[in-house]
Amino acid sequence: MADNAKETGNQAPNLQQGGVERVDDVMRAMPHALGPEKSILSSMLQNPHEYIGTAVEEKLTKEHFYLPAHGMLFDVLLECFEKGVEIELVSLVQKLIDKSLLESVGGPAALTELYSYAPNAGHFLAHLSFVKDKYTLRSIINSCNEAIAQAYDNPENVPGLLDSVETNVLAIRESAEVTRAVTIKSAVQEVMEYFAALCAGEKAAQGFSTGYEVLDRMSNGLKSGEMFIIAARPSMGKTSFMMNIVEHICVDLQKPSMVFSCEMTSFQLVQRLVFSRARFKISDMHKGYKPQKKDLLDIKRASEAIAASKLFIDDTPGITINDLRAKARRKKRDEDIQLIAIDYLQLMRSLSKQASNSREREIAEISAGLKGLAKELGIPIIVLAQLNRGPEGRSGGTPRMSDLRESGSIEQDADLIGLLYRSAYYAENEEERKEEEGKAELLLAKNRNGETGPIPLTFIAPLMRFETGAPAPEQAG
Repeated sequence: MADNAKETGNQAPNLQQGGVERVDDVMRAMPHALGPEKSILSSMLQNPHEYIGTAVEEKLTKEHFYLPAHGMLFDVLLECFEKGVEIELVSLVQKLIDKSLLESVGGPAALTELYSYAPNAGHFLAHLSFVKDKYTLRSIINSCNEAIAQAYDNPENVPGLLDSVETNVLAIRESAEVTRAVTIKSAVQEVMEYFAALCAGEKAAQGFSTGYEVLDRMSNGLKSGEMFIIAARPSMGKTSFMMNIVEHICVDLQKPSMVFSCEMTSFQLVQRLVFSRARFKISDMHKGYKPQKKDLLDIKRASEAIAASKLFIDDTPGITINDLRAKARRKKRDEDIQLIAIDYLQLMRSLSKQASNSREREIAEISAGLKGLAKELGIPIIVLAQLNRGPEGRSGGTPRMSDLRESGSIEQDADLIGLLYRSAYYAENEEERKEEEGKAELLLAKNRNGETGPIPLTFIAPLMRFETGAPAPEQAG
């Protein structure tokens, strides 16, 4: 306890003696690693595309740097990277001069020294880890100092203080952790363990086939560089429709794919995939249904097929456009992913200064960023989006493209826009609801390279699955 007190410069209770131990006022520098800070900045200067992208994925910020000059330089490098501006020494010096920051970062000599500092860029991740660890230690010290000061103030609400201290410590842990994509094999295993517990108590197209014949014919498939927006009101099944397409491309066509889910966990998504593919109503298990031998065989085949696929799921909530781009670039490089699907656009964030002042501007930046990513990686990107309440005020609830929330930029950036709609949702009485049950429609409202119009679908609610064509009379009725 005494050692801790010396480090923080505060007096701490000596519990063994029942009093307060006198501690010399010794000023100590906060934990830091200037060498690794210089090393990672040097790597970024030498190979910006590779190492700034890695830093973004690892959630590095200017606050992680102990030396303010290093934090300032990283902030400028990040700004250049986000804008796609080429980073080299001469133009960087000019940019720092324009921002009146050149002397603050140490002048041209300091930049030249940094540029040639790192002997081996292969040490980048190890050095970045040192920098983050020292920042975590500084955060712990600051949090503890604050807690000590509040405790000495003898607050009346001790449980409230304890809760505040615990929240601050957990926040430090969360900021230090980097959420990574879940491997599909481990996710499937988790779903199957859950299932075991319950048991104990195309057509050829120019792009990738979606598995829906009419959509493939009208769109010529999902092509590289295209952004396909699937928009709907809540509870229409847009996540199910997206995952049906992902399943077809990743499992049936065996194309590596990545899903970013801001709303559902990887467990929930994989559970849907397994039981939907097996055509097994998992909800029946909660009603006492015991699966038959055929059910078990179907589930086994489905789980094996999905586990064998190269599907990567990242369920980071509220992911930023910068984080998403960094992770997608890395997966493209390491796994050659051929499709990205995002659920959903309005849950993503942008941390730019312009976006902080306007939600519409934030959505515009995210939308443009996703379209740019599709072009950069040369793959199609499916993006789910919410519609506003416009359909509710319209007879029959038929959606329109103008119902897209913050619609201007989305309409402009998208190559395809499909509005998903189920008429039963807007039925005015039980008889009408039964008549419309199972009927669904994807209204292709925008198609940059082809025709538009309605695409009839059948929605099988217990399986969370959409199928091609309108339901047969017996299904609809």
